[in-house]
Amino acid sequence: MQITKISNGVNLLITGGAGFIGSNFIHYILKKYQDYKVINLDLLTYAGNLENLKSVANNPNYVFVKGDIGDYNLVSKIVKENKIDLIVNFAAETHVDRSITGPDPFLTTNILGTHNLLKVALENNKIRFHHVSTDEVFGSLGDKGKFDEQTPYNPQSPYSASKASSDHLVRAYHHTYGLPITISNCSNNYGSYQYIEKFIPLFITNLFQDKPVPLYGEGKNIRDWLYVEDHCRAIDLIIHSDKIGETYCIGGNSEKRNIDIAKLLVAKLGKDETMIERVEDRLGHDYRYAIDASKIKRELGWQPSVNFEEGLEMTIEWYKNNLPR
Repeated sequence: MQITKISNGVNLLITGGAGFIGSNFIHYILKKYQDYKVINLDLLTYAGNLENLKSVANNPNYVFVKGDIGDYNLVSKIVKENKIDLIVNFAAETHVDRSITGPDPFLTTNILGTHNLLKVALENNKIRFHHVSTDEVFGSLGDKGKFDEQTPYNPQSPYSASKASSDHLVRAYHHTYGLPITISNCSNNYGSYQYIEKFIPLFITNLFQDKPVPLYGEGKNIRDWLYVEDHCRAIDLIIHSDKIGETYCIGGNSEKRNIDIAKLLVAKLGKDETMIERVEDRLGHDYRYAIDASKIKRELGWQPSVNFEEGLEMTIEWYKNNLPR
């Protein structure tokens, strides 16, 4: 029977669960749903870290498998042996700078890896599939307007192009084969367990160590920031709804210029603005992202619960307690 709505006692395959958002989602699910079993498939590349899941390592409802989402035999074995009901795909190469200097892994993981998961889902009684994507697939905004579910795709980097391709594949499997899918495109996440090469954790950890913080160009680029636990709540609502074939844009309703975040972090950590070091701007740097999340609010009742300053304080505190300085 085709599963369209997830209920009690399900078996989840979470791909990329040792990464930033994936590990937060696993913590969220295991805490909220006592009867859910979570299989975490992660290759443990540079951004994957099992320390993120140390506190749940001995949970009887949690299993970790080291492996590649592109390994057809492995994914098929996991799905069959664990009678998987739902796949949530977080697995992706995500760092824009890395995609500029070396795009090949982004195409392999984000496109071919996603396709492999879709094939296995289709072959195993059309397992429900949720695909976690990004607002970067829409390109760059000017000073006005916001992305929504009807915004045409216009990716500007190898990373966003690979994620756009994976989104199209997921939709194609729904429309062609009837695979029950959903997609979410989220704005920039921040919070605990994020790899330190990313903007906010890089600035926090550098300032802890009295190192300068590198700011691209004039720092006028604008992003919409979403606290990671709010993102987890949104995905939870999507996978437990009966809204099959839908896409949801998830945003924090918190647009900030990079320079303003840099100054805020410097102030919060008791440093001087001379710690902000201007560096050459990123190639093809998108100017502004912003999300209109009215659809998920209207259909599923979701809205962000953590404002940016509150979330930033919790993030700083987490890195203060969890990273050596």
